[in-house]
Amino acid sequence: MLDTVLEIHAGRVSSVRKLLLLTAALAALFAVRGAAQNSSSDEGGRVLGLENAWNHAVEAKDTKALDMLLAPTFVAVETDGSVSSKSEFLASIRAPEYQPTQAVNEQISVQVYGNAAVVVGIFRIKGLEKGKPYVHRERFTDTWIKRDRGWQCVASQATLITAK
Repeated sequence: MLDTVLEIHAGRVSSVRKLLLLTAALAALFAVRGAAQNSSSDEGGRVLGLENAWNHAVEAKDTKALDMLLAPTFVAVETDGSVSSKSEFLASIRAPEYQPTQAVNEQISVQVYGNAAVVVGIFRIKGLEKGKPYVHRERFTDTWIKRDRGWQCVASQATLITAK
C-alpha cells in the first residue's frame, strides 16, 4: 500500500513539475514576444522621428541633414511619375526657385519588419516655386532600412492628391 501511495504521489509531483515547466515556458514566450513588440514600437517611433526630421530639413533646405537621412542608393518616384536619384533629389531641394515654407505629415503610420520599415502618410507642403505660391498634398510611401549607421530611407514614392 505504501508503494501505491508513493507512486500516486510521484505521479502528482511529476504532473505538477510538468505544469510548472509549461507555465514557465509560456511566460517566457510572452515576455519575449512582448519585448519584440516593444522593440518594434521603439523602432517605429525612431523612424517617425526621422520622417519629422526630413520635413524640417526640407523647410530649412538643409541638404546636409537630408544627405544623412537618405541612403546612397535612394530613389524617389515623384508626383509626375519621374524617378530621381539621391543627388537629383538633393539638387531639387537646393534649387533657388524652390522655397518651401511648411512641410508636415498627416495621417502617418509605420510598420516595422525587422531591419525594414514602411511609412505611409500624407505630406502637405506650402511654399513658393518660381515666385508662385503653392500648397500640395501628396500620399506617400517611404521605405527605410536599418544599417550600421542607423535608419536610412532607400525609396520614396508620392502621388499628388488633387482637390475634389
